[in-house]
Amino acid sequence: MDENYDVIVLGTGLTECILSGLLSVDGKKVLHIDRQDFYGGESASLNLSQLYSKFKPSAQKPEFLKGRDRDWCVDLIPKFLMSNGELTNILVHTDVTRYIEFKQIAGSYVYRNGRIAKVPSNEIEAVKSSLMGIFEKRRMKRFLEFIANYNDDVPSTHQGLNLDSNTMNEVYNHFGLENGTKDFIGHSMALWPNDEYLNEVARPTYERIVLYVQSVAKYGKSPYIYPLYGLGELPQGFARLSAIYGGTYMLDTPIDEVLYTDDKKFAGVKTKEGVAKAPLVIADPTYFPERVKKTGQKVIRAMCILDHPIPNTNDLDSVQLIIPQNQVGRKNDIYVAVLSDVHCVVPKGYYLAIVSTIIETEEPHVELAPAFKLLGPRLDTLMGIAELYEPLDDGTSSGIFISKSYDPSSHFESTTDDVKNLYFRVTGKPLVLKQRPSAEEEEALNGL
Repeated sequence: MDENYDVIVLGTGLTECILSGLLSVDGKKVLHIDRQDFYGGESASLNLSQLYSKFKPSAQKPEFLKGRDRDWCVDLIPKFLMSNGELTNILVHTDVTRYIEFKQIAGSYVYRNGRIAKVPSNEIEAVKSSLMGIFEKRRMKRFLEFIANYNDDVPSTHQGLNLDSNTMNEVYNHFGLENGTKDFIGHSMALWPNDEYLNEVARPTYERIVLYVQSVAKYGKSPYIYPLYGLGELPQGFARLSAIYGGTYMLDTPIDEVLYTDDKKFAGVKTKEGVAKAPLVIADPTYFPERVKKTGQKVIRAMCILDHPIPNTNDLDSVQLIIPQNQVGRKNDIYVAVLSDVHCVVPKGYYLAIVSTIIETEEPHVELAPAFKLLGPRLDTLMGIAELYEPLDDGTSSGIFISKSYDPSSHFESTTDDVKNLYFRVTGKPLVLKQRPSAEEEEALNGL
């Protein structure tokens, strides 16, 4: 296999697969290699045997868990898609929606004052919400109306606020919102992982809330959608896309050697199949450990197997639950993603709750206690800890472009930011997604 390519991609994580799909569509000749024999890299979905051999190698998978191995598809990195978010736009733009069926997540919940409540997604729900007293509801309604009506070109909609100079805290205070209300707006609608955003300008938070509200408006109930059979379907969808446009895939192929030019630029790779040459490579951090640095953060994730829905969520089949850090005396939020057999990730009668957060102490499992308390009895819990990495440089001088590790947030917006950033670094031009007519879009997401 002595061949020349435009791009070599190492690892089949979601970020890498989206890029190989996009670059193939752009007409680039792409070779995509993974040392593992399954798609998804760090973001794969595992069956029951794979799951237990990864997280409890010394234990047998328990007899009491029913169903065949392949009835279980457990995400290593659980995230939902915002139905109006960037990843959904990329899926529609590239037509990968042809290969994947999505189902809606039935509810979005937030923890406040010791209990959980549905996140109000519009002015009407805000008025009914159990999260606030009657006067606070009015203030919240006014805040949401301001967000909905705000128009950069119409100063009368600004209420004297400037999104590019006022901090988010100043905007909240303008509406007289209580700290608890700021908490659930900032963490369960704008989806910030901590409170640093309060002292930054308001526009990014405004944009995040608009995205949340638009995503809810798309299908009602919650802003989130999720692929049947787990997130492992996403990298495979982009892999198929790449293949249609002439991309070559090689799984189960370790890299024997990375080749460089005399001036230390990437030149290609050597594998059991031979030598493949390309002027640039896109890779996940595990392929170039010497070219990445630890961010200093580690994520703990707990896969909890249950035989009941989450208490106090109206027996919904799927839920996004956020525990804002303030509510439990932490610096980072705790995320809980709950799925069931309607998403084809567990056999009937089971529920999967995946809890994740950034570790802050020497006893990370204890940090998840507030979430465990809300889940009720668990049949089994598997825990893993992942170090987060980011590239040392932008890759332009070496031709080696490395993706970031996946953060603990429960949606893909930060991942798609990394995709767009990498795309720009690799091609020198921004990723522009074509708008498609919404009828096609509706048809594409026909699983909802």
